[in-house]
Amino acid sequence: MKMLNWCKPFDIFCLLDNLQYRFQEPAFECLMAVGAKKDISASAGNAFGQLKQFSAEQKSWLFGHLSYDLKNETETLHSSNPDGIGFDDMYFFVPEIVLQLDQKGVTISCDTSAAEIFSAIEAGSPVISKPMNLTASVQNKISKEAYLQSVKKLQQHILRGDCYEINFCQEFFMEDVEIEPLAVYHQLTTLSPNPFSVLYKNNNRYCIGASPERYFKKTGSKIISQPIKGTSKRNHANALLDEESKNSLLNSEKEKSENVMVVDLVRNDLSRVCVAGSVKVEELFGIYSFPNVHQMISTVSGEVNENTDWVDIIKATFPMGSMTGAPKKKVMELIEEYEQTKRGLFSGSVGYVNPAGDADFNVVIRSILYNAETRYLSFQTGGAITFYSDAEKEYDECLLKATAIMQVLKGV
Repeated sequence: MKMLNWCKPFDIFCLLDNLQYRFQEPAFECLMAVGAKKDISASAGNAFGQLKQFSAEQKSWLFGHLSYDLKNETETLHSSNPDGIGFDDMYFFVPEIVLQLDQKGVTISCDTSAAEIFSAIEAGSPVISKPMNLTASVQNKISKEAYLQSVKKLQQHILRGDCYEINFCQEFFMEDVEIEPLAVYHQLTTLSPNPFSVLYKNNNRYCIGASPERYFKKTGSKIISQPIKGTSKRNHANALLDEESKNSLLNSEKEKSENVMVVDLVRNDLSRVCVAGSVKVEELFGIYSFPNVHQMISTVSGEVNENTDWVDIIKATFPMGSMTGAPKKKVMELIEEYEQTKRGLFSGSVGYVNPAGDADFNVVIRSILYNAETRYLSFQTGGAITFYSDAEKEYDECLLKATAIMQVLKGV
């Protein structure tokens, strides 16, 4: 808490928090990057080229984000839906200070005195002020009836052979609200701790995230991607029913078919930047339990081609398959047509690159996006639509994924 209060006055900071998860493939390294010595922002067009040059020149820590609408650079697409938050399509910064936290302690990297920074953090308040009371209520950008009709129309596209699976999302929002992002982050991650959580401030814009999903991790020449597709509800009141829910997810032909389609898409994406024959599925249909849901997660890995860096990987794989569908370009066209909100940072990514060129990025889901200047708050949820999807159940899944965020917002 002292560290969060210490970083609050900075215009730019990024906390990547693993909440002490210990999976077979580790969660985020717990890192805090504060202040910007140098930075770069760009709109879709030549963003990847600019980012690659910037990264090559720095050879340093980089933190930042990739918005979903970078799709307009990876494919010939456009975005015209409204955006209430306004994150840049791409932004990265070289931090003034990097704090690496683990069970042994904290390592501080900076150009000034690490001892002075540590003292300043220790002198801070251990209490985060409570968020202000909200009089506004959460609103839906799409009515339930409109959502159900859209799902049925998307299933007609599937029937015609336009696509096989599409990730269809909806926005929930609040207007004219004032929150304390640090307190909201603390409440959200207390209620729903997840291994790829993030508190990211970019001037007046915030990402307050409790994401369970990794986009990709690069370590040396190895890359892994861990798409999530498949969700069932936890039952903390009854251990037997909770186990039944987990087993139902594992044995669901619908959920497994959705998951394997995304795995195939990820394998195809990784094959663009990996050594021929090296891409493999390390785990298929793994079931992982989180505070509110069980999730089906698969792990795909590969050996990156020589002279391929992290920007090349992103350009070849972005946006991630779990948030689009198959075939990727067509479903992104349908997403633009049927969704009512520009996704922006939602279903994009926040992450870091270290001086050795290793990288780790999450998928921005289960996250609150907030513009403190316009006082607009937004979060989006969705799920995979297939021909066999039940529209009512898909709508209920959207609400299930929003459970923790709704609880936080009702309690502030």
